[in-house]
Amino acid sequence: MKKSDFKRITPFIHEIPQSYRPDMRVPARFYADGKLLAAALGDKSLEQLVNTATLPGAVKYALAMPDIHQGYGFPIGGVVATELPDGVISPGGVGYDINCGVRLLGTHLNLEEIRPYLSDLASTLQANCPSGVGRGGSIHLKRHELERLLEQGSQWALKQGYATAMDLERTEENGRLPHADAAKVSDRAKKRGLGQIGTLGAGNHFIEVDVVDEIFYEEAARRMGLFPGQIVVQIHCGSRGFGHQVCTDYVRRFQQVVHKYGIHLPDRELVCAPLSSPEGQDYLAAMQAAANYAFVNRQALTFHIRRSFEQALAGKVDNFTLYQVYDIAHNMAKIEEHEVDGRQAQLCVHRKGATRAFGPGSAVLPDAYREIGQPVLVPGSMGTASWVLVGTAASMAQSFGSTCHGAGRTMSRRKAKKMMRGSQLRQELEAGGIHIRAGSMAGLAEEAPAAYKDVDRVVEVVHGAGIARKVARIAPVAVVKG
Repeated sequence: MKKSDFKRITPFIHEIPQSYRPDMRVPARFYADGKLLAAALGDKSLEQLVNTATLPGAVKYALAMPDIHQGYGFPIGGVVATELPDGVISPGGVGYDINCGVRLLGTHLNLEEIRPYLSDLASTLQANCPSGVGRGGSIHLKRHELERLLEQGSQWALKQGYATAMDLERTEENGRLPHADAAKVSDRAKKRGLGQIGTLGAGNHFIEVDVVDEIFYEEAARRMGLFPGQIVVQIHCGSRGFGHQVCTDYVRRFQQVVHKYGIHLPDRELVCAPLSSPEGQDYLAAMQAAANYAFVNRQALTFHIRRSFEQALAGKVDNFTLYQVYDIAHNMAKIEEHEVDGRQAQLCVHRKGATRAFGPGSAVLPDAYREIGQPVLVPGSMGTASWVLVGTAASMAQSFGSTCHGAGRTMSRRKAKKMMRGSQLRQELEAGGIHIRAGSMAGLAEEAPAAYKDVDRVVEVVHGAGIARKVARIAPVAVVKG
């Protein structure tokens, strides 16, 4: 694919017309400035975007956010909506880490109050929040309890004392997708999920203590309780090995039945089934169970973070409590209603490495945020800024209420490890005032800032395009990595 294959719709929207390939059902659109467009042409992510435009039932556009990079089937940063009842659902449009997402917690503290205690706080967070591939946590479940968790989501966490009512109110879907069915999840997935609630995992997952660096939208920041110099905490993780196994199981199953429905695909990684089919309904129920698992996982980590703040700061600061700002998913397929060609249509909206960004007035938002739009949390790469945004009316009109989810990789983890030494990176970050706690130096090198796009540039694109509005920029002071 070449730059000349695109036509520029606006300064930040580029389109590959439906005529580019005869199997495309809709055009493909990509949000980017010139530099990000050039970067995307360096891998196969835009070819993957075109491939998603061939999916049965696709409407309006296949979309990609400015943090796009190559993924499994769908590009990471891809958004595709298919119309019910015959539109398809694709596990590749959700990804292996189902409901990977971000939670933001606010405090009543400023940086100067806790600066002397940051090192102890970072060590306490690492001790209380287990991380690493396959690493288990302190919450041990029997199978019947896990099945209740899968169907009840954060309601289960509330009953167990791991959550507050405000936590649930300020979580996407209140932390529970209602049609989850534990019976649609394999025994293998359940076995993998038994011991991993309240654990961070590895890869790009993290817990980060941040300081609010700058405010851009005063009213929205006030509604969220954000102020300059404030200490906040981000959690970035998902459904761990449980969600990975659910995806693995259904990719395998869909590969066996895709021809049954006469679906012809340019890439076998796009395997899918009509949402109305038995296979489509089974995957939707299992995916929702994995999403509920991830909501509970972030909720359990919230519980551990709250006790870590108490252990590290009690008697040293006046108020160490944490409240929830919001929790969002960025690997999900959701059944939503959007306008298509002047009519309201029920759609299956796949967001893979993309965040829901519903605008002001949306009925699904908590009362505190309904007038400003949904909070959107965009983590940067380790050592760089992250962003708090809000959804807009334009995101509802342009992008099925969606926006970017992060910085987006520019190099593979393998390449990053070859180019960077974890120990050197740690020294550089700590010299810059960031306390680092990592499970391994190799894992640290994989997540070096140089392996990612410039998150500020990504955010400028979505802000400039109108599909999200800048609220606050936050910067890390302590990072716990898997």
